Amino acid sequence: MTRRQVLAAAPMALQASQRLNVVLVLSDDHSAPYLGCYGFPIRTPNFDRFAAQGLRAERMFTAAPQCVPSRTALMTGRMPVAVRMGRFSSPLPPDIVTLPDLLKQAGYFTGVCRRNYHLDGPANASNSQPVFDKHGLQTFAKRLDFVDRTNDRAKTPAIINQFLDKKPAGKPFFLWVNFSDPHHVWDATAADPPYDPAKLPLPKHFPDLPGLREDFAKYLGEITRVDEEFQTVLDTLDKRGFARNTLIIFMGDNGVALPHGKGSLYDPGSNAPCLVRWPGVVAPGRMTKDLLSGEDIAPTILDACGVAPHKDMSGRSFANLLRGRAYEPRKYVFCQRLAHGNSPMTPQTKSSTFDLSRSVRSARWKLIYNCTPHMEYSPVDSARDAGWQQMTAAHKAGKLSPEIDKAFFTSPRPVLELFDLDNDPSELNNLAGNPEHAAVQEELMRALTEKMILDYDFLPLPLPN
Repeated sequence: MTRRQVLAAAPMALQASQRLNVVLVLSDDHSAPYLGCYGFPIRTPNFDRFAAQGLRAERMFTAAPQCVPSRTALMTGRMPVAVRMGRFSSPLPPDIVTLPDLLKQAGYFTGVCRRNYHLDGPANASNSQPVFDKHGLQTFAKRLDFVDRTNDRAKTPAIINQFLDKKPAGKPFFLWVNFSDPHHVWDATAADPPYDPAKLPLPKHFPDLPGLREDFAKYLGEITRVDEEFQTVLDTLDKRGFARNTLIIFMGDNGVALPHGKGSLYDPGSNAPCLVRWPGVVAPGRMTKDLLSGEDIAPTILDACGVAPHKDMSGRSFANLLRGRAYEPRKYVFCQRLAHGNSPMTPQTKSSTFDLSRSVRSARWKLIYNCTPHMEYSPVDSARDAGWQQMTAAHKAGKLSPEIDKAFFTSPRPVLELFDLDNDPSELNNLAGNPEHAAVQEELMRALTEKMILDYDFLPLPLPN
């Protein structure tokens, strides 16, 4: 069946009395728990107030620890490998049906705004653009009614108003809003006063080095700035009279660009904050520790809007969780590490640019399967900053603790990593191969193998046939 035929078979528009508006807001490179409402000492009054009005999810995991593949899952309800988005600079294949496609067919006015949304390939790339143009590969201008890539946070209210002005009267809308913060480079000046690096609680997987403290403080300043931008979105919707009839989902697209975060399959790379406000449906002040996946966002929004998901979507709707109805939680969430950035391969390429790995996580356990263990580890985006430079120097001088040194500087890295997250939430003690945990390792390997088969994953399976 062609994409056109699939869309033609989608449900028609709902009656006006049933129609719900939807706004999906993404921050960029934002790990949990870095919001005040998650208990971290950071100034985010607007997010905290919003969280008190709805649901806070503590275990939302993006489908990938990188911008492009993560957003792919959000818009398709499928893992990035399953929709052929393994290369960072690829546009989403034209035949893949997306959340906006289905909503538009069901009568919604749809849009995306505020910076590059990453699914049409890099704009005006010198080598790729002629191929994109020749074969009509950049499709989002056709998929959506409104597309704006303005990369200026000061214009966020004006852009949203422009979208709402273009919306035909009586039509419900779906708007995807993308923030630039807290993406590296960290240049926020909104934190007033700035965060004191010396007073910040560091994650256990960070050695206590001045450079890491400084980098972390700058990162938190960006989150305070994005807190202010988020409120402008809420204020704009409220002034236009849409606050009470709009489902708003906020989440991070992947984790912080610091060691053990973005680009890795450890929790700081994919565990993102997720807040949901659905007036009259989600009870205020709710919290869930159920496992949720970036795969689940599209099916959940469709369910909330009364639109059937596409048959190929592997994500699961958690709309009944939001409604307070019977809901069967996930047993596992999966994550995929793929190529990052647009640089060509060289003999000096490190894991920050190219790494292939997969993971499966249950409530307590995580298995990571590294298929390129020979790639030297380097954090995505921040390798030249003081934190990683000081970590590297401390490693060479033999001044890191054994567990930190082993976690970041083992070469080659292990093919399999198994972590007991209840007892080792920082994922520093690899239990793979331990006979005491053989049954758990086997269970997770089988779950990951099944997922890779169903996604038509190109990597070798962790279990031999």
